[in-house]
Amino acid sequence: MKRYLPHIALGLFAAQLLLMLVSWICSAALPLSGVRSLLSGEGLRWLMGYYADVLATPWLVWLLLWAMAWGVLRRSGLLSWRRGYREKQARFMTLLLLVVLVVAELLLTMTPQAILLSVTGHLWPSPFSQSLVPFTAFSVLLLGVCYGMLAGPLSSLRQVYDAVLDGLRSAAPWLLFYVLLMQLYASVRYVLG
Repeated sequence: MKRYLPHIALGLFAAQLLLMLVSWICSAALPLSGVRSLLSGEGLRWLMGYYADVLATPWLVWLLLWAMAWGVLRRSGLLSWRRGYREKQARFMTLLLLVVLVVAELLLTMTPQAILLSVTGHLWPSPFSQSLVPFTAFSVLLLGVCYGMLAGPLSSLRQVYDAVLDGLRSAAPWLLFYVLLMQLYASVRYVLG
């Protein structure tokens, strides 16, 4: 599968170029169709002016946060179930931290007039629902750091830093596909309307 990824990326880029060409032809040949050209003045202004806005979505933040959490989780050794005394103690302390995080989240959402509820007192939509994915990713990262530092694989700040960067490196292909897919999706939406 890995060897096909460059071809898929090239295909997405080619689809973007093809969409630009087809939108230009359709808007010129069928002016009443409602298709907007990406190669017109308005289309180029949209393409250049809103490029960063198209990419700046919560999905990108979530991808970055989960990549960092995955790197720490993988490097911490939490996913491998070693049975030594140090690992057992680290698992116990990590479980204790998990309980603290869950209780804190429950206190912020389940008490009367909880701070993470919406103005109307609901969970969906609310600050809780908007922060659920980032909070979960941060919790996984924190649990991984806790276990890794107690069990030994992450014994220094440098190793924690490298684990976070390792997660970002492993997400690099996904970032490229995110950019290509989001731009193509936004361009199709612009062209159609």
